[in-house]
Amino acid sequence: MRALVKAPDGESALSLGPVDEPDPGPGQALVAIRAVGVNRGELTVLGSLPPGARIGRDIAGTVLRPAADGSGPPAGSRVVGLAACDGWAERAAVDAGRLAVIPDGIGWCGAAALPVAALTARYALERAGRLLGRHVLVTGAGGGVGRAAVQLAAAAGARVTAWVGRPERGAGLEALGADQVAGYGAPHRRPVDVLLDGCGGEVLTRAHRTLAPGARVVRYGNTCFSELRLPACWGQDGPGASVHHLDLRAEVLRRPVSRDLAFLLQLVVEGRLDPQVALTGPWTDPQPVLDALRDRRLNGKAVLTL
Repeated sequence: MRALVKAPDGESALSLGPVDEPDPGPGQALVAIRAVGVNRGELTVLGSLPPGARIGRDIAGTVLRPAADGSGPPAGSRVVGLAACDGWAERAAVDAGRLAVIPDGIGWCGAAALPVAALTARYALERAGRLLGRHVLVTGAGGGVGRAAVQLAAAAGARVTAWVGRPERGAGLEALGADQVAGYGAPHRRPVDVLLDGCGGEVLTRAHRTLAPGARVVRYGNTCFSELRLPACWGQDGPGASVHHLDLRAEVLRRPVSRDLAFLLQLVVEGRLDPQVALTGPWTDPQPVLDALRDRRLNGKAVLTL
């Protein structure tokens, strides 16, 4: 079996190489992979991994052998799911509780773009509490999580402001439900009730100054790779505001992932959620797709096809 592994001659390069066949446990299905989603977090950790290491969480494919304990989708099902950081391969053993059947009308690439990005957005918004009639600010709104969050927040009845790092990163966000698309630190028409932040650093500092009293901040990333700082007057910005950190790795241990994925897939079927696939490419030549994502040249998700 082949898989994309850390190349020996590049800090963040991948190459196809032979790996052992997966050995599914009782609660795991054997899945033949057709498409995989690429996330910036995976590219971030790639440089620190040893040669031959494997990565990959977002997968879409066909169940070759269902879980031995009888759980999960049957053989032949088209599924999307979360792999255990070894999904960029021809086959993977995936926990049955982290798989959902792909409805008719959704292709491999659209399905593979959903798990990490859309689940992160959904869980972050759930942590934020009530959304109807509230003002939600999404930082880093041009990426996969941000675009999913804009759509889900708008669908829940929130007024959404989308912050982006460059004007071109804001393309299409108004069509997805954003009431305002602006650069980091832009003034608002009204204070922010919910802040979803995946940027950290100075972006978080600026966003904190916009908070309404009792606002809720949900952090799910730190793409700025800098210290997280609140402004000196943080106690006066949004008195009573609370800050929460969301780690998807911890969330999926206590959440009904298969059910949540099924819900997101149904939203796609109903036209209420667009996976926002911005670029696809073959896994035999992944570097152009990886470079475009790493350089923030994509408005949405990157997918590799097998």
